[in-house]
Amino acid sequence: MKQQPNENLKRSLGFTSALSIVIGTIIGSGIFFKQASVLDSAGSSALAILAWILGGITTLTSGLTIAEIGAQMPYTGGLYIYIENIYGRMAGFLAGWMQIIIYGPAIIASVSGFMSILMANFFGLSSNWRIPLAIGSVILIALMNLFENKISATFSVVTTLGKLIPIAAIIIFGLFWGNQNALSQTVTEVSQSTSNFGVAILATLFAYDGWILIANLGGEMKNPQKLLPKAIILGISTVLVIYTLITIGILRFLPANLIHHLGENAPAYMTAKAFGPLGGKIIAAGIIISMLGTLNGKVLTFPRIVFAMAKRKDIPFSKSLSYLSPKGKAPIAATVFVSALAFIMMLFFDPNRLSDLCVFSIYCFYILAFFGIFILRKQNNKRPFSTPLYPLVPIIAIAGGIFVAVCEIINDFHGVILFLGFIALGLPIFYLVKKYYNSKV
Repeated sequence: MKQQPNENLKRSLGFTSALSIVIGTIIGSGIFFKQASVLDSAGSSALAILAWILGGITTLTSGLTIAEIGAQMPYTGGLYIYIENIYGRMAGFLAGWMQIIIYGPAIIASVSGFMSILMANFFGLSSNWRIPLAIGSVILIALMNLFENKISATFSVVTTLGKLIPIAAIIIFGLFWGNQNALSQTVTEVSQSTSNFGVAILATLFAYDGWILIANLGGEMKNPQKLLPKAIILGISTVLVIYTLITIGILRFLPANLIHHLGENAPAYMTAKAFGPLGGKIIAAGIIISMLGTLNGKVLTFPRIVFAMAKRKDIPFSKSLSYLSPKGKAPIAATVFVSALAFIMMLFFDPNRLSDLCVFSIYCFYILAFFGIFILRKQNNKRPFSTPLYPLVPIIAIAGGIFVAVCEIINDFHGVILFLGFIALGLPIFYLVKKYYNSKV
């Protein structure tokens, strides 16, 4: 196993913080704003619920597979480090490049974009305010992350606890006071020829995504070999149960055709209907806090990939991007860089399309990592954590990843080509940077 260079980040994150970051980073905009798109693609309420369950199972098998790999490589950088150690420097670079140029900014832009929709409704503002609200939210969270990681980790714990209030309210009210049949509704205005169960599962995976971001903080955990697998597995399992119950609760309360009509405004409508104007405002505020917690998890973790790559002189402007604040050891320049790219994406893409494309981008490299577990098993018999039901679990993870990639290619071919083009752009960057730094030696 290749050793990584010494890191200067503080190892201050314990299990509670790690688990909160996993759950808090996953639960955010997706479960609320993807209900309509999942339902439309599935075509019926029963298939929509099944899509959420299968999306959770796919994510759990992915997490179990990565947990074994991550326990053997507890370094800052996550997927970037895993791919490099298994497949070599160029493959690792492309995995990191994809995350800092496409995946990270896209997912930050998407989450903040969804959140701005609810914020505009909450404050009674027009849709013209969505982008300014999204940009302002990212700036606020980015400023907080310029201090010591304990501050953002504490914020993750607080917002994770806070988001349980609207989640519990929606589940309880929907299950016990809803009068719709959650298992037998169909979306009559969506023809069977346009419904696509594969796309429905793909939409749920955006809501489940974010679990691997805790791996980017491997260099800041107190005991990552033990904490990383526990946080990933328990976090994903908890979210799977919560998402299934929320979906059933919403489908018990709102007719399927109404959810189809409301689209992204379904969460605001349901909270107002269920809890009245004041209660609806309180629950909506809780959902916004939930999204802020998710956004915090993204802004906390993605700059760590930039830092890890810059520390090893893998990207242009490495000296600046590897800068850490003297006291808090926060990657200031990396945080600004990722946030700036997110602002650009907000201006050119809508949140729904961004969410699907960023899931496609990350799953292309997930598949490589999943195959890597078989390579590592041949190389190393000593493991801090072993994936249960091996090799069945990794095989399911690989099949799920291929399924995601194929569905998105069929669903948005032009978007896929655009994002693959950005990834391919990393190849000349890799050689130019390598040539530049070699000439400086």
